[in-house]
Amino acid sequence: MSDSHIQQCIEWLNWYIQQYGPPQKDPSAVARLIRATADYLDWMKSVNYSSATQHLHRRQLELFLDFVKNRRLPWQQLFTVTTREHFKKISGLATTAAINGLSRYLVEQGQIKTPLPQHPQQRKLTGIFEDYLRYRQDGHQTDTHQLVAIRRVLSALCDYLNEQDIRLHQLRIEDLDAFMAKFCQPFSPGTCRTYRTIVRGFLTYLHHQCGILKKDLAPLLIGAVQFAKAKPPKFLRPHEVKQLFESLSVNSAKNLRTYVMVHLAYTLGLRPCEICRITLDDIAFKKAQLNVEDRKNKQPLTLPIAEQTLKAIVAYMVGGRPNSQDRHLILSLSAPYGPIVPGLVGRYIQEAMHKAGLSSTPYWLRHSYAQHLLSSGASIYEIKQMLGHRHIESSRKYLHIHTDLMREVILDEPL
Repeated sequence: MSDSHIQQCIEWLNWYIQQYGPPQKDPSAVARLIRATADYLDWMKSVNYSSATQHLHRRQLELFLDFVKNRRLPWQQLFTVTTREHFKKISGLATTAAINGLSRYLVEQGQIKTPLPQHPQQRKLTGIFEDYLRYRQDGHQTDTHQLVAIRRVLSALCDYLNEQDIRLHQLRIEDLDAFMAKFCQPFSPGTCRTYRTIVRGFLTYLHHQCGILKKDLAPLLIGAVQFAKAKPPKFLRPHEVKQLFESLSVNSAKNLRTYVMVHLAYTLGLRPCEICRITLDDIAFKKAQLNVEDRKNKQPLTLPIAEQTLKAIVAYMVGGRPNSQDRHLILSLSAPYGPIVPGLVGRYIQEAMHKAGLSSTPYWLRHSYAQHLLSSGASIYEIKQMLGHRHIESSRKYLHIHTDLMREVILDEPL
């Protein structure tokens, strides 16, 4: 350990004693935690975590130190799920990223045996419910966050069916409506839509994959908000597209990253989740092509990359993409450099649109891409393929986008 490192530990210990007084109840556990915290924060700085992240972790660990100091907890009990959940309840924190991170650091240092799981332990389901989770995980490449949400909804559905003494093969749409009304009561409309989608997926699995349900009930499970979806998708007009691209800046790594994400969304019609999954191996620079593997319809597709989009990708790789072993194209700008989640892709694109004075969402760019396909004479089936839709019904709504073609497509009248 370097002299400067030792000095930082001493300063941390002195600061803690000034703030909270000398540890009295369990000196060994508290002292070890103080030293471990100082080492961890020093490590975060050495690997270039952002100042904001370092400040967040320092603040959470200060609270955790205070929590440990006021309880008789031995060292071996500090990093357990029970202790973490108790601390989370007492402190009122929504997340405990710092405690989780410190536990992983201590495992690497050989000071504890097992890191804290990043997600709370959820009960294990049985039978067909657990089979469906494995089916989603193995066959659909469902990420961890989605699996947590699916398990949460299926656990509640399983409990409800047991309470009402309903067997899966006896399920009726009335039973499902009653469950959704009860389960979704405390959630926002957006969350309710997500949970309905999860239940629909399970119902389709019961019908098509297992044959437990004689009829697929998924299309019948419709929330009240669905009745308002007869409106055509919104898209950007030509002057708005020009306004957006003229407002984009390329004077920083973050702006270069947003610049390339907007190009990918507008010129290729990619969803945020598809943008964040692109790897360097998916891009054929000489052929100016992008191979999109993981799509909703499970049909990989090779798309041509526009010249301006290819230039944007190269500019980002040269001037904005961090030096990382990770092969994903879009990476975080703070260590450890790794892929970002779809929600952040959407947020950065929307921030750029709002900066340009456009009250729109990232999906407007995808809708604009569909309009260009329709204007160029693409058929509804070609649009379905290019957009990666599972069902033709999802593509039909784009017939409403181009008003000049509505009468020709729907009424079979010449223009």
